[in-house]
Amino acid sequence: MKSVTTSESTISSAQVQENDNQRPKTKDQRQESDHQLLNPTAQELTVLSPFERLAFRFVRRMNQGGWKRFWTWCQRVFGAGWIHLSTYNIMNVYGLENVEAAAHERPILLVANHRSFFDMYAVSTVLFRQTTWRKQLFFPVRGRFFYQSPLGLLVNLIMGWWSMYPPFFVAGDHPVPEKREFDKYSFRVLTELCRAGPGNVIGFHPEGTRNKSDDPYSFLRVQPGVGRLIKAANPQVIPVFIAGLCNSLPRQVARNWNHEEEIRIHFGASLDLSEQLQKPDRLRTHKEIADIVMSKIAELGENDRKRMN
Repeated sequence: MKSVTTSESTISSAQVQENDNQRPKTKDQRQESDHQLLNPTAQELTVLSPFERLAFRFVRRMNQGGWKRFWTWCQRVFGAGWIHLSTYNIMNVYGLENVEAAAHERPILLVANHRSFFDMYAVSTVLFRQTTWRKQLFFPVRGRFFYQSPLGLLVNLIMGWWSMYPPFFVAGDHPVPEKREFDKYSFRVLTELCRAGPGNVIGFHPEGTRNKSDDPYSFLRVQPGVGRLIKAANPQVIPVFIAGLCNSLPRQVARNWNHEEEIRIHFGASLDLSEQLQKPDRLRTHKEIADIVMSKIAELGENDRKRMN
């Protein structure tokens, strides 16, 4: 337990820092602050293996500047193109006007249920094929597969055009606690992507992992991380419900012609979370925001159930 003296010293230091932060920053100071924020510390990088560090640095570069614009073009033309050819007979989209109504100069956080490996690929195809405004996509992903082997990097390229970024290692079914330090960096990056950047679209699964039940209208317990992210970044939040996708690529492609099951994607209205954003930044608030987000996804699910019946 820290001593009272240490606590008082910490409070005093925080007050001094807060006063400094309230002073207007020059352009150089702002750029230096952003540079420090979006670059991992040596301690954060140390917990990664040599291959993970190499994979991270490479994919990070592919998600910046001209490289990001190039890969977004590939994603729009080739990625969305072949997914469209594989799904156009069975793709049903509802509520796309809610995405169109959002302010495109601010980031959009798409929060969706998660039942298939192909959930966000289908959503991204709809956005690229059926909307015309400039956009760039980011999908935070488990680092354990996509950043730990050449196969993971290959899948990130051919399926996501490097958009599966930033990576998180302490999440999902088999977390790697010793890499928690690096996840702090990834959360800073994700927060910044959700806070600022015209055309930024971030796909996020609040359940944290894939729901493997047979009931398309069941959901896993929502994780508070999505609430923490929304509280920190205040993006535009649009709920999405996805159904009709399986987890086998050959079977999914075949469905486009045998019509085994239709794909349904429902976009909800942008959420008003202004009341929750005024509350203290603590776990209770994060959970409250997360519960609201999941309830809105569930409402879209009920709308889908009514359509199917």
